Amino acid sequence: MTPLQPVRGTRDLIGEELRRHRHVIDTARGIAELWGFEEWATPILEDTRVFTRSLGETSDVVTKEMYTFEDRGGDLVTLRPENTAGICRALVSNGLTQSLPQKVFYAGPMFRYERPQKGRYRQFSQIGIETLGAAEPLADAEAIACGQAILEALGAAKDTVLEVNTLGDRESRDAYRAALVAFLTPHAERLSAESRARLARNPLRVLDSKDEADRAIVADAPDIFAHLTEGARAHWQALLAWLDVFGVPYRVNPRIVRGLDYYSHTAFEFVTEALGAQGTVMAGGRYDGLVEEMGGPHTPSVGWAAGVERLAMLAPPPPPPVAPVAVVPVGEAVEAGAVRVLLSLRRAGIRAEIAFRGTLKRRLERANRVGARAAVILGEAEVGRGVAQVKDLASGDQAEVPIADLAERLGRR
Repeated sequence: MTPLQPVRGTRDLIGEELRRHRHVIDTARGIAELWGFEEWATPILEDTRVFTRSLGETSDVVTKEMYTFEDRGGDLVTLRPENTAGICRALVSNGLTQSLPQKVFYAGPMFRYERPQKGRYRQFSQIGIETLGAAEPLADAEAIACGQAILEALGAAKDTVLEVNTLGDRESRDAYRAALVAFLTPHAERLSAESRARLARNPLRVLDSKDEADRAIVADAPDIFAHLTEGARAHWQALLAWLDVFGVPYRVNPRIVRGLDYYSHTAFEFVTEALGAQGTVMAGGRYDGLVEEMGGPHTPSVGWAAGVERLAMLAPPPPPPVAPVAVVPVGEAVEAGAVRVLLSLRRAGIRAEIAFRGTLKRRLERANRVGARAAVILGEAEVGRGVAQVKDLASGDQAEVPIADLAERLGRR
């Protein structure tokens, strides 16, 4: 029988890889908490309308990448492809729109049916923060600065660059969209099929094309700055001033876009070339109309998401786990006493293990295999006298220690 394998685009996280993954999430969780973000956990499975409303019926994620199915009750449900929409839905569902602002951190798995590649899987994990109910540029800058602080805590900030842009307000974006369509229309026949479709329904997304011919055309396209209203320009300038106050370096990239109408003002990405071709490790922006799409009131908001897998590849590995102590009984008669010693060490906060069977030699071999730093050897004579032999497995030194003193002695080591 052929052994079963993980579904394409998924993988098992074991050992060092899981430790890296957990280190990213735990580090981000700790920094976010210091910055005042409270963790929320929303369902992995959502009503499909949460994403069709938020991402748009014609977006690539909705049309090509979502895992959507009809459940046994006839409801259309989707494995979440991202979590901002779920957080906004939770804000409305739990009646929290009267208690704003809400600052939220999340971490967990997402699902997209796309071609697996380096650092990207069909089941992947994200961390993210959302500030719900704050229209001020200071909220945008704080969200970005919190992301920078997480990258610094992970040791990944040196390999990333923050790129920022503005999408303006609706009036600015409408004027810019018209100018962009006027520029791109004469070049329409040279655009890729995907960009021609975007030109008709969502022209800003043409700026985000990865097609080389498209990129050559849009290199000369106008940018939004000439079309900003006075209010939009003030928001943009205030954002840059606050980033300076937070001490976050940045560079302006007018090609960063978000195609949906509820996005406004700030758009940003932390990018890196340390993983090969330039890639995005953290991205976000302001979305002032998304909560309304979930049936709530107008709620200006800002946030970002980051891929855990890419951050785990970018960050230095976490410290290895503390080496355990192996408790080694010599003979069945002392196994119960050995388990009592095992429990006393664990209660003292010392990582301790016991082999379930085998001779003294085999149990010591296993202790070496699991990387134990010491072996606590218990024979009938030792137990009768209330002592144990403690062997340092690195040096080979061995000493007799009272059982009552084991936790204190091994804790020092």
